[in-house]
Amino acid sequence: LRAARALAAMAGIVPRAAIHLTKILPVAAGLGGGSADAAATLRALDRLWELRFGRERLAGMARGLGADVPVCVGVRPRRMSGVGDVLEFAPNLPRFGLVLANPRVALPTASVFTARRGPFAQRAVLPPAWPDVASMAENLGTLRNSLEAVAKNLCPAIGDVLAALGDLPGCRLARMSGSGATCFAIMDTPEAAAEAAARLPDSWWRWGGAALPPPTPWRG
Repeated sequence: LRAARALAAMAGIVPRAAIHLTKILPVAAGLGGGSADAAATLRALDRLWELRFGRERLAGMARGLGADVPVCVGVRPRRMSGVGDVLEFAPNLPRFGLVLANPRVALPTASVFTARRGPFAQRAVLPPAWPDVASMAENLGTLRNSLEAVAKNLCPAIGDVLAALGDLPGCRLARMSGSGATCFAIMDTPEAAAEAAARLPDSWWRWGGAALPPPTPWRG
């Protein structure tokens, strides 16, 4: 609703739309689900109201809605810095599979940042592209999530999820996503990811499939 009202205000029109949200991602899961919902609202209403603002203009106004909303407007892999509002091109990614798992424990981002202390990790040096999944996982395996330790203190179940993901056959790398509590595993193929996700506990929210589905055509 904030996204819809902000877009209408910028366009100088009366906001008129019926919005129905089907929530699939867990709430407060470290996946940017709320930001993706706001970005989808902007993109959909830009078409519905025939504004044709385009991605850059929508991303610019999206900064006032949340740190992750601008990158979600673009629907492309990006390297993010600042509070999430500084976007750069990411390395070219190979085709690979991804497993996501959440212990169904909400972990608000604000609580993680409030509890953490000390400096963040140094900016990672990344190549222009990774030729295959193995080299990508090996490179990313040298990095760490600066929020993981404090998130695990607040939500010990994250440790269980990471251990289970690391034990999956074919897992190249397991890490926490964002501020948690969702974690991910990199697999060689979407098919392997789907099979691996089915092995995880039924009590968890889990998903496995293609990390890079075909992008939705932009019509703005």
